[in-house]
Amino acid sequence: MDLKKIFGTVLTLLGIGGLIYTAILFANDSGTTKMLIIYGVLGAIFFFSGVGLVRNTSGKP
Repeated sequence: MDLKKIFGTVLTLLGIGGLIYTAILFANDSGTTKMLIIYGVLGAIFFFSGVGLVRNTSGKP
């Protein structure tokens, strides 16, 4: 497996984790607005950059 695909997968999983953590903080009303924005934006950036990296990496050797 290509190193770019592995890195893209790791970024995607980190992004999903960040978005889930943001949703948990939002649902429990335990997070401040600043925390929700920071975790949500970082999660979205990681998720979309990881998906884009995996999509744009060709499977050819």
